[in-house]
Amino acid sequence: MTMLMPKSERNPKIWAVVRVSSGNFLEMYDFMVFGYYAAAIGNAFFPHGDPFIALMLSLMTFGAGFLMRPLGAIVLGAYTDRHGRRAGLVSTLTLMAVGICSIAFMPGYASIGVIAPVLVLIGRLLQGFSAGMELGGVSVYLSEIATPGHKGFYVSWQSASQQVAVMFAAFVGMFLNSVMSPREIATWGWRVPLLLGCLITPLLFWLRRSLQESDEFIARTHRPSTAEILRSLVVHWRIIAIGTMMVTMTTVSFYMITAYTPTFGNSVLHLTSLASMIVTLCVGASNLFWLPIMGGLSDKIGRLPLLIGCTLLMLCTAYPAMLWLVNKPSFSSFLAVELWLSFVYGSYNGAMIVFLTEIMPVDVRTTGFSLAYSLATALFGGFTPAISTYLIHLTGNQAIPGLWLSLAAASSLIAALFALRKSSMGSMGGGMPDSASMALESASVGVDEGGAPLL
Repeated sequence: MTMLMPKSERNPKIWAVVRVSSGNFLEMYDFMVFGYYAAAIGNAFFPHGDPFIALMLSLMTFGAGFLMRPLGAIVLGAYTDRHGRRAGLVSTLTLMAVGICSIAFMPGYASIGVIAPVLVLIGRLLQGFSAGMELGGVSVYLSEIATPGHKGFYVSWQSASQQVAVMFAAFVGMFLNSVMSPREIATWGWRVPLLLGCLITPLLFWLRRSLQESDEFIARTHRPSTAEILRSLVVHWRIIAIGTMMVTMTTVSFYMITAYTPTFGNSVLHLTSLASMIVTLCVGASNLFWLPIMGGLSDKIGRLPLLIGCTLLMLCTAYPAMLWLVNKPSFSSFLAVELWLSFVYGSYNGAMIVFLTEIMPVDVRTTGFSLAYSLATALFGGFTPAISTYLIHLTGNQAIPGLWLSLAAASSLIAALFALRKSSMGSMGGGMPDSASMALESASVGVDEGGAPLL
């Protein structure tokens, strides 16, 4: 693929992918660290006599950041669709940096009282607002710089950069667990990963500021106004709905096997923090392996075969796998289940992300993608750790997170079948514009740059 290009053309492409993915790394690193140290952050900012209540308050704050994502998707997405991919991506990185630094340096509840959790919540909301466009902006940019016939492979590096962040955060956690006592980590050690994120931010700014605008955006003759973008979102609401349902399995499974893994390993399976971090590190490596492979495969066989096959796999295996795990809790069984879920997630997401960029109308591509992704994350994925913890507490069934994951897979399967049905009919019907219909039809089977079907 990219490696077959002449060196003079290959190196700029590689650096473009690195530059645009760098901020995506920071966004996910920040979210992962908050999830990994939810219990310690809860004790620092949400002290309570009941450890369960403190943990839930921390996890709800983690999820609250996702509620701002749809707003960020619309505001920052419209700005990016009008002023350019580079301008939007530099703006999101700035907001992310402010958010992570505000939490890293925030005094605890014991020092400044109730203002501490309030300011932490504001920091999380700011992070969520910026993240609302970050994933969409990166995905759209990668799709626009992709070489002919390799769009799935290129776009997969949006998610792949997130896995690097997962692995880096897990590695930092493993190191802290090896040099600090649990008490030290709980009192102040949890700040170290956040401070590390602050330290690497200048490097990420340097990388992203040198980003070149995509040729496809430069070639556009019409830059829609904010009012035009909002009207287009209303007109294309069915495409947004399909995209939201498709993202549901991605966002629930991702936060299940990454952010929630340390909490589940410690609180439910009673494994050591080091063991949980090792599993998380392996999951990140597995995701990083499967995402570009399956993104490339979707370029060859089309998107929908992978979308339908993987949602069926997740629907049928998520709960049985979790049930087997809680009945035979051990490091090896935990690792096996997480790697299986990672394979299904990576195979699905490798095709889904590029599919979402393809079905969005060109003039509102960033806004439409970001809104669909953010709605799914805000409604389902971001609260997965909190929902899983609450459902276990409510029912006493430690495997019940598997049912939550199966429900997400069912939602995405319905969306994929709907897309298959409409693409086979050759028309979306129901008032959906012809341009959206044609985009969905082409993306369903995969096409090369000349419009020839890949199936």
